Formats: sequence, C-alpha cells, structure tokens
Amino acid sequence: MKRYSTLKDIANALNISTATVSRALADRCDVNQETKKLVQEEAKRQNYKPNPIALRLQNKRSKTIGLVVPEFKSSFFPMVIAGIQKVMDESGFQLLITESQESMEVERRNLKLLENNMVEGILISITREGENTNLYQELIDCGIPLVFFNRVSSKVIASKVVIDDYKRAFFATEHLIYSGFKKIYHFSGPEILMVSKERKKGFLDAMKKHHLEVTDKSVLTAGVFMDKGFSAMQLLIDKNDIPEAIFCFNDPTALGALKAIKEAGLKCPDDVALVGFSETEIAQLVDPLLTSVEQPTFEMGETAARLLLKQINQTPPPEVETVCLLAKLNIRKSSINTHKG
Repeated sequence: MKRYSTLKDIANALNISTATVSRALADRCDVNQETKKLVQEEAKRQNYKPNPIALRLQNKRSKTIGLVVPEFKSSFFPMVIAGIQKVMDESGFQLLITESQESMEVERRNLKLLENNMVEGILISITREGENTNLYQELIDCGIPLVFFNRVSSKVIASKVVIDDYKRAFFATEHLIYSGFKKIYHFSGPEILMVSKERKKGFLDAMKKHHLEVTDKSVLTAGVFMDKGFSAMQLLIDKNDIPEAIFCFNDPTALGALKAIKEAGLKCPDDVALVGFSETEIAQLVDPLLTSVEQPTFEMGETAARLLLKQINQTPPPEVETVCLLAKLNIRKSSINTHKG
C-alpha cells in the first residue's frame, strides 16, 4: 500500500536532519538557499504532502469543529448540517460529523473521539435517551465550548438554538380545535427530552384553554420514528379508541400513524385528522398532504455555527445565549375538517 512520504523520508534521502528539512520547507532564513533547493526538489520527487493537521497544530489551532447529531433517518438534521457547513466553509473551518444513533453511549464515544481529534468546539443535539451531562461539563471545563441545538441540555450552561416548541404546539393544537375537532390526542416524543415536554405542555394547555376533555388516554408516547407512530395508531385502532384528530410529536410519527390509518381502511382527515411537526420533505409528498410545523432548519444550523465561532474566536468568550427562532404552521389537507359546517 502506498504511503505518504514524511519529513524523515526526505531527510534520509539527503542525509540531513528532519529539523533542517522542516525549516527549509518553511523557507526559514537560517537555512541556506542551496539546501532549500535540494529539499524542495526531493520533496517534489517524493510527492511530499504536508500534514494539514500538523501545520495547524503548530499554530495551536486545529480549525476543526465537531458535530454530533442523533440520526440521519429524517431530512431534519441534514438540512441543519447544510446550514452549519455553509458557515464553516466561509470561516475556513472543517466539520467533523458524527451520529449518536440515539444512544447515550455512542454519543459519549463520539464526544471523546472529537476531543481526541482536538476540535476547537462542538455542536450537538442530544439523544432521545438523555444527556451525558458530566461529559458536556468536562469538555467545557477543558476549554472546548459546546453549543446545543434543537434537542438541548437542561443541565449545562451553554449557548442553545431552539424554536418555541411550547407555543408552536399550542397553536397546532388550537388549529385542530378551531377546525371543529373535539376528541384530540397527542402522540408525544421521548419523555426525557425537553422538546417533548414543551410540545406536550403546549397540547395540554390548548386543550385546557378550550375546556376540552383530556384523560390518561389522550397522550401516548410514540417516540421519534415512523414505526412508533404506526404502533401507537394501531393500538388505538385495536382498542376501537379512535380520536377525531392527533397532534404528533414530529412528522415521522404522524406518517407512521397515517400508514396505520390507511391499512385499517380509514381515511385522513375524514376519520382521523393529523398534524405533524418539523416539516420534513415527505410531508408534501404523501396523500393527503401533511399539516406540519415548519422549523427553520438551515437557519438553525447557521445560527448554531456562528454562536460556536463566537465562543472560539472572541477573547474573553462572550456570555452564553439562547436564540429562539421563529417557526410556522403550514396547514394542508390532513387537518381540514371535511364535516365542519
């Protein structure tokens, strides 16, 4: 297997020290012109390529940012990454991307990997299993700033980029109420996540405001993936406990519910109306088109990246901040009450 030539290879070929080779390639004034020429010619002959990481570390800068996302199954995180990448390209930073696979243990290994690769900062959206709180704090204490986005830590003081999940969940539920639906259920996300708690609270408060009944059966934990939404809807169908409408934690759970509705011979929105959250691309491809809360994913990535670069580049680092971005409800056929009026 062909390997890259090193400073030592050039030094051995010319019978000089690696230090002299290094100084010659750096065009230092303490190396004579004849030696510089010999070194440069030998480096060209051996197709020598300088190690960019080594060069950066000479300046005590890796110019690399680490990123940890929970999954790539949905289009949400790739769009966030596109925003992050744009900012990093403009700033001359490289992006090292890892996936936690919704596992706290894999996330922990990813964070240690990024630390060992001497990243200058880390962007992270936490797993559905919870937070590696102690490790987050250790990294910050060691001078590696963290910025959380979307799924954020509630226990670590660090900058965050979020949307107003509570308000958007409240408005999404109110949309169903104003559309004339009364028996409304909520498919909630993982209970440990702050984003799940905020969306659930928005649902409950909207129902309470309009004096609609909420029972123990009104909220089902459906997780984050399509198969869980399918299972939750199938359970309701099997029990013959079918609501008029469901506000779902995210689009994948709503799409899973839609699949179960169709397989049971029911129709959406005639039998069960649906509202999702996160505005995945497929929301505009399914039949019926899915009503969903559109999050500014690209802007979220850009904002998180810029917050992290501020933490890295400013001396002393600025105070941590939480940026709340605007989202909007896109109303489509899946939540239109065909029986109203």
